[in-house]
Amino acid sequence: MLFSTGVRAETILAIGGEEESVLELSPWLYFSPANEGEEFEQIKRLSSNQWHRLTPKYNNHIGIDPFWVKFSVYNYEEVELDRILSLANPHIDRIELYHLVQGKIIDKVVMGDSLPFSQRPLINNIFLYPFELESEKLHTFYLKIETEGSASLPLSLWSQSAFAKNIEATSLTHGFQLGALTAIGIFSLFIAITSRSFSYSYYSGYVLSVTLLVATLHGFAFRFIWPMWPALQQLMVPLLVPLTMFFALLFTEKVLQLKYHNVRMLRICRYGAAYALLLTLTTPFLDYVLALYINIISVLFITVLLMGMAVIQAFKGHKLAKLYTLAWGGMLAGSFITGLMYLGFIELPIKHLTPVMLGLMFEILFMAAILAIRYNDERKAKLRIQQEALVQAQRIRQTREEALLIEADSNEKLEQMVQERTLELEIALRELNEANQKLTEQATVDSLTGVKNRAAFDKRLLAEGRLSRRQQTPMAILMLDIDRFKSINDTYGHLAGDQTLRLIAQTLKENLKRPADLVSRFGGEEFAIILPNTAEEGAVLVAELIRKTVAELPIHWENKTIPLTISIGVSAEIINTENQPNNLLEQADKALYRAKNNGRNCVMVYTPEP
Repeated sequence: MLFSTGVRAETILAIGGEEESVLELSPWLYFSPANEGEEFEQIKRLSSNQWHRLTPKYNNHIGIDPFWVKFSVYNYEEVELDRILSLANPHIDRIELYHLVQGKIIDKVVMGDSLPFSQRPLINNIFLYPFELESEKLHTFYLKIETEGSASLPLSLWSQSAFAKNIEATSLTHGFQLGALTAIGIFSLFIAITSRSFSYSYYSGYVLSVTLLVATLHGFAFRFIWPMWPALQQLMVPLLVPLTMFFALLFTEKVLQLKYHNVRMLRICRYGAAYALLLTLTTPFLDYVLALYINIISVLFITVLLMGMAVIQAFKGHKLAKLYTLAWGGMLAGSFITGLMYLGFIELPIKHLTPVMLGLMFEILFMAAILAIRYNDERKAKLRIQQEALVQAQRIRQTREEALLIEADSNEKLEQMVQERTLELEIALRELNEANQKLTEQATVDSLTGVKNRAAFDKRLLAEGRLSRRQQTPMAILMLDIDRFKSINDTYGHLAGDQTLRLIAQTLKENLKRPADLVSRFGGEEFAIILPNTAEEGAVLVAELIRKTVAELPIHWENKTIPLTISIGVSAEIINTENQPNNLLEQADKALYRAKNNGRNCVMVYTPEP
């Protein structure tokens, strides 16, 4: 239990004896500016009118002058309570804590990240002060806060059991976060060393610098890496922020392949990297508050800059730029929210670092996926070039051997052998052409269902879109999805699922009568159909016919009947722009989504959202 009681202009927090409790002390905090040379006895004698309620507007930003904070706690129970006072901002430079009982000082503690870590009352990455709350006695705490960084004061009063549980949960969360970042960074570093890849080198530098920055922001680096060097703790944040920007700019240059796609953006990235490196080198000589302001503004500017470059490249069709835009979007949002909170422009009921930490984790995971995709593409390209070179070398060697044999033969048989060889080469060329045609067909056909695959669909979609645009004829796209296909796999097995896919593909081909119509397996249990020169009404009729036919299919597996239905999304219009075929495909997909949400086993036509 807790209640508050007013004493003049101040409020006293009265608490009971819950076994597990935590109280946020923000509503009971009062502040008064600290004057130079002012003694504590003078602070004690301040009247209630000279103390004001502490609000985030006053202290939740950087570069604030020193100030005093005061609050009072009263134990109305008949038993003594053990409590822990916590200040969850590990970057306060200096805290002078005075503990008074019934108006008399019983303890004074000085702590902060400008002092060696071992001087703290309890060894923890945040500031803790344990004390005993005697029965029916008034405890008053005065805290003098001096800091050049953020003066946010997340003060809480914990029972010992509640604090132990909280420490366990937060340690698990932070440990998982730092462990994941460290693993990704070291793994990328090993790949960079073995493959001599600049992309992985810059990415590993980025992730490892982010890891050290996160550890510093949460106070773990000061606790475990440099606990006896508080001066180094003061430098690390303004030092690591521009270093992280430096690696992010170089990595962006590589992953977006700006050297080949946009020379102007390449220069911007390199100028930005030079600026970040210069800022890293000059940070130790700048005022701490000035360095923080420069870093925050630089992070916001560079984040927006990289986001803009990624968006431009994505609109130009760069495959990796689309994923990069998604990844950097989370970082942009988190950086902006955290930066605006540090600068004092906005106030949110969360910690300053929470938005940027979430954005960082989201961005780093997506960046790892982007790098893996690019590495896989490069590996496939190298293998393809090697295979082509090997085939060419074999052909050259074979031709050379044949030429030597021909030259060694007698002059009488030379003409006959040349003619025979010419005939053989023509036959081989014809067979090679036939083999190439078969390989080309296999490359465009889905091996499981026998219908066209996604690559063939994309190529045909582009061609039919241009034809519709040139002839001003409508084109329709049907997106089909097997309802509850996962349950078929789970219930009857994947072989039954494969048989279902083959049967539906065969049914789709049988229901499309025109040679120009195309059915393809779009992915998983999804199929896509292109109906050239077909308006919306005709497309809906075809879709309903297919839906009814599939619903009536007799599918049996191991003497069991498999119930089967499909949902279909329809979109049809005349193509007028180059990108409209892809928009038409997205519209059909949205219509399919609506069909799924409307109970499945139905056909939905795309209609614009209101």
